[in-house]
Amino acid sequence: METFETLVRAEFAPKNTYLNTASTGLVPARTVTAMRAAVESVAAGQPSDMFADVEAARASFARLVGVPASRVAAGASVAVYSGLIAASLPPGAEVLTAEADFSSVVTPFHIRGDLKVRSVPLERIAESVRPGTALVAVSAAQSADGRIADLEAIRDAARTHGARTYIDASQAAGWLPLRADAHDYVSSVAFKWLVCPRGVAFLVVPEDLGGLTPVFAGWVAGEAPWDSCYGPVEELAHSARRFDESPALFSYAGARRSLELVEELGVERVHAHDLALADRFRAGLLTLGRQPVEAPGSPIVSVPGLGHRQPDLSRAGVEVSDRAGNLRAAFHLYNTVADVDRLLDVLSG
Repeated sequence: METFETLVRAEFAPKNTYLNTASTGLVPARTVTAMRAAVESVAAGQPSDMFADVEAARASFARLVGVPASRVAAGASVAVYSGLIAASLPPGAEVLTAEADFSSVVTPFHIRGDLKVRSVPLERIAESVRPGTALVAVSAAQSADGRIADLEAIRDAARTHGARTYIDASQAAGWLPLRADAHDYVSSVAFKWLVCPRGVAFLVVPEDLGGLTPVFAGWVAGEAPWDSCYGPVEELAHSARRFDESPALFSYAGARRSLELVEELGVERVHAHDLALADRFRAGLLTLGRQPVEAPGSPIVSVPGLGHRQPDLSRAGVEVSDRAGNLRAAFHLYNTVADVDRLLDVLSG
């Protein structure tokens, strides 16, 4: 039986110290092979069945977040799915968001113009839900600094006041064990911690489809897609597939294999691996006299005042991010203790 390490080493061989998964995850070798084969099949005039890849990816993501595949829509963008949810709200509805959350989560609610969008600090989301709040929209983990939302408290507060919850898991799915059925809506891109190509995103909706109107429905949203190519779609899919975007097929050909790998590794094992590395980095920062942003239990570590070091680090072969003046390092399944120590060594000068 293959171990966690042997599985990872067979799939990833970065030529640098890559600590930037919060921006873009590395793509496994099996995914590269699958995408190459898909492209070559089209070049040869014999396209492979990439719609089967979409369905396999949908089912794999559903298993990873603990819901039936019938509750999962497949698309390409969290912003599109945020817009879908925003469009479903009545005029004047109150939406509660976290201050400085990722733009794709919150902007569509502001664009409506007739919604009451209220933003509070992340730590105060649960206590700020009140009678009249229609929706709580928040990232499971903050992109800028890795802080994790108290999803259980948010869910309980929303239920108490009759509000729905919309969770963006883009910075969590793949390392944080998630139960999507604890929430009304859960979206996630897959090109970060789920190590998929860009162009893949998912939305989990309730069994009753959550009162959403498929405002961007095209032929793929039909119950029988190939019979829905001309004129208005006569019968929408009875499942969350009615909210599908026309898929980026080459990306899904690869995503099928990436998600397969994440399932093989197991999110619980990835979680333990990632957090051990992040904690090692946090401890090392303290020896350098640096205090990271408090984000316990997160593999994303943000260090105030060190963002300006990002170009130097990149030249030294260490890839991290500069976010609002903070250095952001993200530790994932393909990273090692040696990667952590290399980053600390370069930072120490």
